[in-house]
Amino acid sequence: MNLTLGFDVYGTLIDTHGVKLALREHLGERAEGFSRLWREKQLEYSFRRGLMQNYVDFSRCTSQALEYACLEYSLDLSREQKDRLLATYRELPPFDDALAGLEKAQKAGFALYAFSNGSAEAVTNLLHNAGLLGFFVDVVSVEDLRTFKPSPAVYCHFLRRTGAFGSRAWMISSNPFDVIGAVSAGMRAAWVRRSESAIFDPWEMEPTLIVSGLDELADRLSRE
Repeated sequence: MNLTLGFDVYGTLIDTHGVKLALREHLGERAEGFSRLWREKQLEYSFRRGLMQNYVDFSRCTSQALEYACLEYSLDLSREQKDRLLATYRELPPFDDALAGLEKAQKAGFALYAFSNGSAEAVTNLLHNAGLLGFFVDVVSVEDLRTFKPSPAVYCHFLRRTGAFGSRAWMISSNPFDVIGAVSAGMRAAWVRRSESAIFDPWEMEPTLIVSGLDELADRLSRE
């Protein structure tokens, strides 16, 4: 089955909460809440900039979100300490199911692409450090259009770049906004729901497929 799969990177292949270990040095038990706020603000800032048509590199959204979280938590960090945290964000670990999931999808004959809000350079380096880069045909970044997911233009850009169309084009993401964005733009989409407590936005659009991990994705897609 000749399917083209676009894998979201941050939060789907790569665990954005991998910074918690570094944060514990400064925050102790509050590290998890800080990490969650940092991630939420990072996404919020990308959404807002997309609507404003005021593009900056995703790394700047990450940096400004860190500044916000520090203010919210009254955490007084030096510039050097903040730079170290941002460097950690560039070397985040993969999820435990990522390697097996990509191996199975590749062996099934699917064409795999990394599809991210991050710059092509940042995503390439991140996936290389995580040992995942070799599975992908290419890295497709929103930077080409200077906007962010879930703009419909971004998903159309993915289809043009990969030559995929119709029911053979899939978005693979653990982020509900990304799944909804892809479905709204005419793609199929698999929601990676690793936690039973994860909630999908109660909109009129639903995932084409729900999996509990990337390691079951290839088998489920082969039956679609």
